[in-house]
Amino acid sequence: MHLIIAEKDIAARRIAQILFGKVVVRKIKSVNVYFSPDFKACVIGLKGHIVELDFPPGLKNWRKTPLLELLRTRLVKRIKHRKIVSALRALAKRVNHVTMATDYDREGELIGLEALEILKSANPKITFDRMRFSAITREDILRAFRKRGKINYNLAYAAIARQKIDLIWGCALTRLLSLMHNKLKKRDFLSAGRVQSPVLRLIIEREEEIKNFTPVKYWQIGIVIEKEEKKLKLLSNERFLSKEIAEKILEKIGEKCKVESFKEKGVEEKKPIPFNTTEFLKEASMFFPPEKAMEIAERLYMKGFISYPRTDNTVYPKTLDLRKIAKILLKTEFSKYAQLVLNQERILPSKGKKETRDHPPIHVTAPASRAQLSREELIIYELIARRFLATLYKNALWKVKECKLTAANLNFEIKGKELLHAGWREIYSYSKTEQIILPDFKEGEEVKILEKSIEEKQTSPPKRYNEGEMIKIMERLGLGTKATRHEILQKLKQRKYISSRPLKPKETAYLILNSLKEIAEEITLPSMTAELERKMDLIEEGKISEKEVVEESKRKLKEILLKAREKMKNTSICF
Repeated sequence: MHLIIAEKDIAARRIAQILFGKVVVRKIKSVNVYFSPDFKACVIGLKGHIVELDFPPGLKNWRKTPLLELLRTRLVKRIKHRKIVSALRALAKRVNHVTMATDYDREGELIGLEALEILKSANPKITFDRMRFSAITREDILRAFRKRGKINYNLAYAAIARQKIDLIWGCALTRLLSLMHNKLKKRDFLSAGRVQSPVLRLIIEREEEIKNFTPVKYWQIGIVIEKEEKKLKLLSNERFLSKEIAEKILEKIGEKCKVESFKEKGVEEKKPIPFNTTEFLKEASMFFPPEKAMEIAERLYMKGFISYPRTDNTVYPKTLDLRKIAKILLKTEFSKYAQLVLNQERILPSKGKKETRDHPPIHVTAPASRAQLSREELIIYELIARRFLATLYKNALWKVKECKLTAANLNFEIKGKELLHAGWREIYSYSKTEQIILPDFKEGEEVKILEKSIEEKQTSPPKRYNEGEMIKIMERLGLGTKATRHEILQKLKQRKYISSRPLKPKETAYLILNSLKEIAEEITLPSMTAELERKMDLIEEGKISEKEVVEESKRKLKEILLKAREKMKNTSICF
């Protein structure tokens, strides 16, 4: 029998329906298995990782276990989903060939291999191959099944390296912090990690900038001018730190100001780039926290409505038929915008700076109606549909006017912008179109001043980050991956180290950061974590081994723990 392994039950059911037409559902060890009518093939869905790495039971005591022992101990595998493992072992007796149909990325490859190892332990003669797809649609699944290939072990090795490193670092640092502050209960232990800690530092540093910000008062001269029966208010380019000086200059301003220059030009505003995971989560944060947006996107992917939502790619591959995808949206409430795109003689898509070969940018794969989607799903589907169409449509065209004036040796500027052709803005309605209609001026002309005044202002502190901004910063600094950045923020919120919307650190966050700075500040810096991420990319490329990266990471952690031991000689903590 031919067994196909999907990552989740919903994906298994859909893949079975596509491959078999009619599906016979049977329960094996309480797990759904989807059989072909002749029972020669079947599909089973996992629940993500069905096994996980852990420390042996003998190291559970935080007070008695030396922290350095965590680096020396061989990690063990622990079964997370016993029913699925039992079902796989039962199926193994009847299976002669296995096809992995998990998500094609690091975690997906490892999830599939975990299941395959369980099958092979029960039946060593099993042969296997791999399906690769970016959308769970009929066309994609059938093509992937026809063109099955080899498993990409390097992808899985990169995922294993991350698992091991994150577990060892997280456990060692969490125990160290918790022991330092005697917080060992399940509810109040202090956690730290190689990605979590630098992110916490970024949020705290921004908060400190805000707290320590001292506003500076300044004054500007304001004038109201009239041109073609239109009143316009202008503020001087110059700022004055003394109100008295501003008042003296105000007295020198007469009844007119002079136009020094006037320019008018057409400016193209480029259409947005295709959605990769980071761009998608940044935009989706208008509606949902990142973890919620990703959960909804994954549901849409599993149902076959959008492509795989975990991708770094911002360039549509040449093999992707963009017109064909746009035609899909003719069958939706966005048909008007799809038609605009299709009416173009030639479609020239926008592109970002990141181009990868694993998955294309996020796009729609099937038409969806309000009846088929929940309210949340509809919001995300519409965002992705509009973004996709916007990336294929024309640039927006603006008429921009800029006028420079002087009065009493003071400089004033005023800018106007008028939308001549909405282009992509007609489709992607999330970006506000603010117009400032400015009359024409002539160089050298004098314009009547109706009012003059002094405006008191003060400098403003920087704003707190929102979640979308933080995910972009994490990407830029190499913190985490497309699949984990939103999860890091969620973890910090769940542990009540930060509050969200916008991101603000809580008291415990300061305790953690200050403690880490005291014992080993490098843990809190993005550079060390970014370097580890780069090494994992090299594992994926086959240029370095998983063992080499893990051992190097352990050596670095050992150095940190030894430094901490030196600084904490009088402590009872067992190093």
